[in-house]
Amino acid sequence: MENRLRNKNKNTSNADVWTAVQHLQKAIAAGGVDPKLLALVHLRASQINGCSACVHAGAAGGRKAGETDERLHNVAAWRDAPFYTDAERAALALAEAATRLQDGAEGVTDEVWEEANAHFTEEEIGAINLEIALTNFFNRINRTIREPAGRTWG
Repeated sequence: MENRLRNKNKNTSNADVWTAVQHLQKAIAAGGVDPKLLALVHLRASQINGCSACVHAGAAGGRKAGETDERLHNVAAWRDAPFYTDAERAALALAEAATRLQDGAEGVTDEVWEEANAHFTEEEIGAINLEIALTNFFNRINRTIREPAGRTWG
């Protein structure tokens, strides 16, 4: 465990990494997507990956952006919950499909892609895709170093 903590400090203190992350975050923000939707996308991908630190941060970020607890608590069951718009459902389906790439999973089907494109502009799709990718990046780092929920994120 001590090695993980030592490596964690090396990974999280690298200024070049944080500069790159900040550039990605600026690109995501420039895409014009509602921050509440980005928080839902982040939360759902993090739930799938079992990243407690990012689930915690996603819920906190969603609340900060004005998201309701009702919607945050139900995002894991978004298909059956009545709280989401068709556009939000398209973004959540894209997040799930892009996140579930393990062991030959189908990934993003044409149907999922077309549904997302029916609701979002090219710039918005780009921002949503970057949010999904950045979330998966953080999920994998946090799962690898066993970052606990609430300690440093959110």
